[in-house]
Amino acid sequence: MIDMVKIIIYAGLSIPFDEAIEILDSSDDIEVIYKRPIQRGDLNLAIKERPQIIAIIDGVFHQNSAVGHKEILNVINSGIEVFGASSMGALRASELDTLGMTGIGYVYNQYASGEVESDDDVAVMLDSETLQALSEPLINMRYVFENAVSEGILTEEEKDDLLSIAKKTYYPKRNYAQTLSESNLDNDKKDRLINFIRKSKDIKKEDAKELLEYIKNLVNT
Repeated sequence: MIDMVKIIIYAGLSIPFDEAIEILDSSDDIEVIYKRPIQRGDLNLAIKERPQIIAIIDGVFHQNSAVGHKEILNVINSGIEVFGASSMGALRASELDTLGMTGIGYVYNQYASGEVESDDDVAVMLDSETLQALSEPLINMRYVFENAVSEGILTEEEKDDLLSIAKKTYYPKRNYAQTLSESNLDNDKKDRLINFIRKSKDIKKEDAKELLEYIKNLVNT
């Protein structure tokens, strides 16, 4: 391993910086630099910092121009390892995994398999200052509703109806309360589902953690 590994990670939304640092932080031989969600042009600046690894977790979709494929390929072709997970990183990794970008986690696998295709599935409304999500990503809802079917809480038809409602809702207004209020589920089933939702994992955050753990193990090998 080289004397010092520099890692640049774009995050802050799927996983807050303080939680990310608990998993992967700078040490004697590793420098970890966390940056806000990536947007078009950021990689042109990052490459000048000469990192060995760049990880993309979060990125902007509609607020500013999204990071481009050519930008990522330029980084890969320069010899930098690029990883993606959770949100924008998962989407771009599924599009560039045959060209050198490495994808990690559930969301990446959903895109790579073709089960999910639209960037709308990971899009959320956010507070630009705090990076707090103000809506629920469809990919999280899909994960929870599919698990609810496995647990016998929902039928396949009910799951599909809920996802149809959520999909038709403009992403900044998408949330569980609104989706359930428009559904035909009876009150008892709604109550069971709400309790299940409260106990469910945030799959985008879980994927972000998995990516950070993966990089941690990689650089310490």
